[in-house]
Amino acid sequence: MKLLVVDDEPDICEILQYNLETEGYEVITANSAEEALELSLQEFALILLDVMMGEMSGFQMARKMKDNPSTAQIPIIFITAIEGEDNLVKGLNIGADDYIAKPLSMKEVKARVKAVLRRASHTKVLQKEITAATSDRMIYYEGIMLNLSAKTITMDGNYLSLSKLEYEILSLLLRHPGKVFSRDEILTHCWPQDVFVLERTVDVNITRLRRKIGSYGKHIKTRLGYGYYFEK
Repeated sequence: MKLLVVDDEPDICEILQYNLETEGYEVITANSAEEALELSLQEFALILLDVMMGEMSGFQMARKMKDNPSTAQIPIIFITAIEGEDNLVKGLNIGADDYIAKPLSMKEVKARVKAVLRRASHTKVLQKEITAATSDRMIYYEGIMLNLSAKTITMDGNYLSLSKLEYEILSLLLRHPGKVFSRDEILTHCWPQDVFVLERTVDVNITRLRRKIGSYGKHIKTRLGYGYYFEK
């Protein structure tokens, strides 16, 4: 795991590098914010950042990172000799994950680094789970988007009004592109079980659905003698 230490005092950089490397981390150091910003910051799992440096402060560097989508999620631990609640609040408001005061206790530094990395790891896992869950409830094809949770459909950015049966048919076909569904299978999947309808009803709803989705209607294909499928 790759960490970056940014401090204008070489001795502090050296001490932090040595102690963190004994914990198994790969540690790179920079003696100014300007030097650090020349690096590929997105490669680092965490940055220990001194607040008071030369022309650019640690606060300014952190703001640049948080404004950049490629570095906004990298955890930052501020290192500072400045006392006072206002500075602590300022750092946290910028997006810092933790704050360590000088003089440094290496035991505290190691503990805080581990804690921040652990939280960041949990956050990434949670975000992946949320993304996966969200994507499982959305179906896309070019300009068509079905929200399976909200039961809505947009086409080229505009909400489309479909009947419940039309929506269920489109959802079924889009979830299984290329799979041919017989009329009986479509009835089983899309119609209430206690309602008796003729297979011909499926044809009528398919015709309406094709018309409502405009140019995308041509993707709903008929396999003569078998049924219907969505061709991407």
